[in-house]
Amino acid sequence: MVTYIVRRLVTAVLILLAASFIVYLLTAASGDPLAQFRQSNLPNKEQLIQQRIQLLNLNVPAPLRYFEWLGGAAGCLVPFAATCDLGQSVEGIEVTTLLVRAMGQTILLVTAATVLAVLIGIALGIITALRQYSGLDYGVTFMAFLFFSLPIFWVAVLLKEYGAIGFNNFLNEPNITLSSVIIIGLIGAFACYLIANGNVKRKFIGAGIGFVIAAGLIWFLDATGWFLIPGFGAVGIALIGVAIAYGVTMLTSGLRNRKALYAALITVGLGLVAYFAIQPLLDLATPLMIFLLAIAAVLVGAVVGFLMGGYDRRQSMNAAGLTAFLMGFVILLDRFMQAWPEYFNNSRIRGRPIATIGSSTPNLEGNFWISGLDTYTHLLLPTIALMLISLASYSRYSRASMLEIMNQDYIRTARAKGLTERTVVMRHAFRNALIPLATLVAFDIGALIGGAIITEAVFAFSGMGQLFIQALLASDPNPVMGVFLITGILALVFNLVADLVYSVLDPRVRVKA
Repeated sequence: MVTYIVRRLVTAVLILLAASFIVYLLTAASGDPLAQFRQSNLPNKEQLIQQRIQLLNLNVPAPLRYFEWLGGAAGCLVPFAATCDLGQSVEGIEVTTLLVRAMGQTILLVTAATVLAVLIGIALGIITALRQYSGLDYGVTFMAFLFFSLPIFWVAVLLKEYGAIGFNNFLNEPNITLSSVIIIGLIGAFACYLIANGNVKRKFIGAGIGFVIAAGLIWFLDATGWFLIPGFGAVGIALIGVAIAYGVTMLTSGLRNRKALYAALITVGLGLVAYFAIQPLLDLATPLMIFLLAIAAVLVGAVVGFLMGGYDRRQSMNAAGLTAFLMGFVILLDRFMQAWPEYFNNSRIRGRPIATIGSSTPNLEGNFWISGLDTYTHLLLPTIALMLISLASYSRYSRASMLEIMNQDYIRTARAKGLTERTVVMRHAFRNALIPLATLVAFDIGALIGGAIITEAVFAFSGMGQLFIQALLASDPNPVMGVFLITGILALVFNLVADLVYSVLDPRVRVKA
């Protein structure tokens, strides 16, 4: 394994060197960095030209300039040496400074969208594969192809128009009419009709329940003024926690494992106690504190699962630990909701919280919760746009992979042995269905770090994509090479990670030197 990794890394370095040399020469030949001065009538034109030539070292041929750039870039590989030098932009700003700023924006933008697209897409793909040719399958397939075919800029503009401007107008006077309640109820009924399994009678019963739940919920939220003063409260957290406990137990061990279910429910009870106990502590919250509390929650859940025991302690620990983590997330979300009125009424927000441009509100002052809400409201629309477009490919790939796996001989053998359908799907089929997706996920993550160029332009995010485009238009080679270096390294690393993940997901795969 070690020999294989070393060999792949050596090959990756050679590929990166050759590719970077070609990209540098193409960038140098794509335009003239002095064009703006050559056409200028400024009296100090010659002085400005000489400054630009000295700044970018333009009096040296491009192939030799590449090796000078490579010498500075090699210093980036030495940890803690502070010798990383990727040159300067045409404005005289260090490229490393530009990259740090742009990478922060891009990672902030694409991380949530990628994670949600992967999780939701794979879940939808597997569910539709198990319900092949059902109404749910046709509905998800239609929506997947619809989102896949839509241009990202059009989706982004629609979200800005209705998700930001329209919703902000609604928040000024949050009043839901009877017709809107009925329409939302019909949407809920249609969704439940597709999800319901069985004969037509059961489907219509499910549709009726969906209508009542959707219409009743939206009416309750409107009547209680929830849109202006949101929150789950202790009762809401308890109900959500019980639902999480049952759902997590059903997926990890099955509801027949009562020890695992009881461990998850006990964790929900401890979470409710913690909800009241840590409220004063959360007033002083920091990112590090939230991270440590998340670790503590998972450890407490694992301990509860271990103490509950049962015929399989690991199942109890998995169910309780995951339930504890999700309960912590719900409590964290409720705490953000408690800060919503203060954020909504802030003089910098002016009652229009859903942002359409940028990654933060200028000169906004506030604690951890206010700044967090500001970040989330700015990321909401671009995250939804990227997620909807990416969701389609993941759902289609996972559906096709799951359908192929479910027709394999070992799946029929597992069923013939008397294993439950949950065990067959989760332990035998699900893991193997992820193998083809490993390459897709690794490739997408490496590519997205390079920037979502169109989305960044629509929502005015100064990320990696915008840095690359602006530098290319200005014939500025150093930022272009900086972006290429980072995206190239990540692409090669994630491809290596995908190969290694194969051996983890499939014991039959053995990476040999």
